[in-house]
Amino acid sequence: MMLFSARSLRPMTGAFAAALLLGGCAHHHRLAKDVNADLAASKITQIGVNAYLWRAALDTVSFMPLTQVDSNGGVIVTDWYANPSTPTERMKLTVTILDQDLRADAVRVAASREVNENGQWVDAPVAAQTVQKLEDIILQHARDLRRGAISG
Repeated sequence: MMLFSARSLRPMTGAFAAALLLGGCAHHHRLAKDVNADLAASKITQIGVNAYLWRAALDTVSFMPLTQVDSNGGVIVTDWYANPSTPTERMKLTVTILDQDLRADAVRVAASREVNENGQWVDAPVAAQTVQKLEDIILQHARDLRRGAISG
């Protein structure tokens, strides 16, 4: 299991993105079937999960502090994050990439929410649409990344 600190993650994600982009630029004269084979191969990467979903998940939660990043298992865990506009509420996320395919059911988000009542953080419910919206954002971003890789 590979664990990275939030400090070491940013340079590595930039290098990973560059490697992904440069991989498609190496041979412009490939036949269409070779390009399709490359796209199929992207499902099986050294990180163990779908590269587009992984990148999209990292991008989506990048504003939050990260406590665990396991690229082989496809798990991203954030620390508590309080939006400056609502400092009495904080959230923590666990994003799991479940498959090597770019599919809607291959990403799962679990969220915890707390509110500050009289100086104490107390568990609070998370609206189901919040988790669904985050999953949709990750999936759409992954599709956009894939489209960019195909056309670029």
